[in-house]
Order: sequence, then structure tokens, then C-alpha cells
Amino acid sequence: MQKYRSAIIGCGGRAYGHANAYQHVSSGELVACANRSDGARREKFSETFGITGYADAEQMLRVEQPDLVHLVAMPDQWRELIPMVSELGVPACLVEKPIACGVEDWRFLSELEAKTATKFGVGKQYRWQPDFTHCRKAVESGELGEIRFLDFSCGMNLTAQGTHIIDWAMSLNNDSPIVRVFGTASGAASLDSDYPAPDTSSCQVLFENGVYGMWNTGSTSPRVIDDDTIYKHCRVAAYCENGHVLFEEFNRWEIVTPRLAENDVQTPESWRAKNDLAQANLTQAMFDWIEDDTRPVETNLKLALHQFNAILGIYASAISHQPINIPFDPSSDLDSQLREVLEYS
Repeated sequence: MQKYRSAIIGCGGRAYGHANAYQHVSSGELVACANRSDGARREKFSETFGITGYADAEQMLRVEQPDLVHLVAMPDQWRELIPMVSELGVPACLVEKPIACGVEDWRFLSELEAKTATKFGVGKQYRWQPDFTHCRKAVESGELGEIRFLDFSCGMNLTAQGTHIIDWAMSLNNDSPIVRVFGTASGAASLDSDYPAPDTSSCQVLFENGVYGMWNTGSTSPRVIDDDTIYKHCRVAAYCENGHVLFEEFNRWEIVTPRLAENDVQTPESWRAKNDLAQANLTQAMFDWIEDDTRPVETNLKLALHQFNAILGIYASAISHQPINIPFDPSSDLDSQLREVLEYS
């Protein structure tokens, strides 16, 4: 079996999750990392995993010639790094979410996606988390009947966690495309954060297969665990004709059918172990895509851009107070229009 070479750009906390996953990946090995802004961080990361550290990402890519790059930098660095990865002909790249933070990012990446030869996936690894996979298989089995309603929410805003949550919902719904959003948003404080988005949002979503969903983000979304930590309130539920499935990342999961009821509770230890497995399974899926063009990773860039287009639709809906059909061609000043509405409403 061919052993693929991998490298990581960015050596922060999330990069350790990408690197730890290689304990469970037989098709590839991590050989290098790059971090420009913090030499001590780069040195610690390279020593931890026994790999070569570089101060310059371009030099690393030219010297190491990796098959897969994990791009784990902050969103404001991606506009420089993603085209560089593409131009240097890297076969595949796994980029952390969110893939975009506004109209300009979305349009730029949509144009790149249409012409690049690099296979870009997005780091929404929870599609491969064992408990979530169990819930998805229960829906796919047909025993629950047709999905009637999807309810999905998170404690952080649309760019911090909202793109993750819509991916969960779409995964349970066979990736039926979003065709309409009707939403509202409030609060401008987060617009100037590392993950710029309204503080809160609430949106009715219609999917192409006729299923409706409710997408809530921020402090007004449901609290699903007795813990004030903002990122621990991720959940998705699919209510079907004959039962339902529920998955909460930091709390519990359950499957209720006419025949049986299953459930379990997450612990910090099980969360870490299953998150590493999810990341490993996503990484393996990227290697599978390198081997076979007909097997694109489920969380590919094209789908992620569709999901972010729906977020831009929420912004337009919050401004106009009207439903927005997806796909949607946003105006270049949509972000500034949203800021004005949120700051002065």
C-alpha cells in the first residue's frame, strides 16, 4: 500500500487534533509542519510529533512535496495560503472551517474551486464521529421513515460553529441542497472577532427534498448541557415519521425507533478519543479521494461553499425581512449592509 506524505500549516491547538489522528491512519504519515509567527510553538509541535519544522510554508511545500496539506491557520490567513497550495500543485488540502467569513472570501473561493486541480476538503470531521455515524445509519436504514423536521443549533456564532452544525443536518438529510432560508440576526459585537458573524441568528431552512429545518446559533440557541462554556452546546435532531435521532457533541446521543431506544452519555475522555477517530476517518477519506477521483470527500469545498452561501442568504434575509432562495448571488456590499443593520437596530 502506498504511504502518502502529509504536512501541516499552523501549529496551534487544533493542529494537534489533526496530528494525533495519524495514530489511526495507515495510508499516510505526517512529515513536516510550518508556523511563521511563533517559532517556539513550531519547535514544540515538531518535537512532539518527530517531524521537520519550517518557518516558511511555501518552502516546506517545495521541499517536502506533500500529497496532503492540513491547513490549520486562522481564517484571515487562508486568502494567502489556499491559492498558494493550489498554485504549487499540492494534490489535496484539508482546510479548517469556516471556509469563508464574508462575501469577498466566498466569491474568491468559488472562482478558485471551479478551476483548481487541488482536491480541497473542509475539516468538518464530525460526519465521521462514531456516535454521529450511528445516528446517521439509523436514519438511512429507513426504519424511522421519512425525515419530517431537522433541529440544529450551537452556542457560538455562524462562522465559529454554524457551518459545522449545518453540515451535521445536511449529512442526516442525504446532503439534499438548501433551496431557501428565512432568517434573522442580532448583535454586532462578534463582527470584529476572529470568526466574524452576528452574535445570534435564527433561521428556517428548506431543503430540496422538501424537509424543513430550524438553524439557531449564538446565546439564544438552546442550552443542551449544564455548563456555561459557550462551545459545548452543539446539537442536531432529526424527527422522522416513526421516531427520532439526537446527537449532542458534548453531552449525549439517542436513537428512538418503534422497535427500540438507544442512548449514551459523552465523557471528556470519550469525546477526545472519538474526535481523534473522526479526524482520522476524514483524513483517510482525503487519501481515498487522492486515489480515486470518483470518491470526493463528503465535506468537499464545493459543498462548504454552498453552505456558506446559505449563511450569506441569512444575512440578506435579516436585512430585507424576506425569504432568500439559494443559490444566491450576494451584493458586494452585503457585509457592510449587515453591519449597519445590526449596529443601528
